[in-house]
Amino acid sequence: MQTTKKKIVFIVNPISGTKSKEGLKALIDDIIDKERFECAIVRTEYAGHASVIASQCVADGTDICVAVGGDGTVNEVARSLVHSQTALGIIPCGSGNGLARHLCLPMDMKGALEIINMGETDHFDYGVINDQPFFCTCGMGFDAFVSLKFAESGKRGLATYVENVLKEGLTYQPDTYTVKDESGLHHYKAFLIACANAAQYGNNAYIAPGASMQDGLLDVIVMEPFNVFEASTIAVDLFSKTLNNNSHIKRFQSRQIHIHRERPGAVHFDGDPINMEKEIDVKIIPLGLLAVVNPKAVEDSAQPNKVVDKISNVVNKIII
Repeated sequence: MQTTKKKIVFIVNPISGTKSKEGLKALIDDIIDKERFECAIVRTEYAGHASVIASQCVADGTDICVAVGGDGTVNEVARSLVHSQTALGIIPCGSGNGLARHLCLPMDMKGALEIINMGETDHFDYGVINDQPFFCTCGMGFDAFVSLKFAESGKRGLATYVENVLKEGLTYQPDTYTVKDESGLHHYKAFLIACANAAQYGNNAYIAPGASMQDGLLDVIVMEPFNVFEASTIAVDLFSKTLNNNSHIKRFQSRQIHIHRERPGAVHFDGDPINMEKEIDVKIIPLGLLAVVNPKAVEDSAQPNKVVDKISNVVNKIII
């Protein structure tokens, strides 16, 4: 008796990310089990096209829709898959790869395809900032300002990110925020406010160490003002999963929050900057995304020393 094959559609953004997508078809032919899966590759042609393709995949009853690109491509695809039976798969080709890293997916194309071929899935929370879905983090203040600078930069990677954080952090002025959650009103003078569904921004920068995508809660991080001499410590904490221990950090959990800020300005969702008004609503949507998971997931913890060395080099170049 012949069983119906499951369908996988690979959505490839040819211009996103930092990794070459050459050889994808050959790897798919070599790794994906043809007895179980029928595969198709579709390339995006314009900004937002990945969302259109993913929506069609849902309408067609596609089993797995794979985002092949960076965090922006992943967000575009995932936002069209929420509350459907089509699972998100990821082949990480960006510089940050925040969601893929949180889910402990391999960073190489071959390894990512091997996970997709296993076909195991689970449900995860996602967040919404005003009308914009996010899957890792959103934020405002310096958080969004750095995302804007990083997007404008011609270079990608850890060194560029840290350099932007430190250079701009020397002159950035904190804002005043009023935050309303289930416990009442809170007033902060803050460098940034980040709302995390996943633990990191990407690039192994852990803004919310210990955050879970299956607890139905936002991890809200308030970073209070700090001076130039403390900037390097915060940068090291960010990449060493020790930010929760920093005295300038306040952290709490909530299902939803409302933020009033002094002026309109940039926010980011999954690293993409956008301008929003003074009133911001952020909420978590429990278990609304079905995604391919790594059944043998082991978080990579062998990198902190190398990361700290890189940060120290960047700090020395900028501050000394």
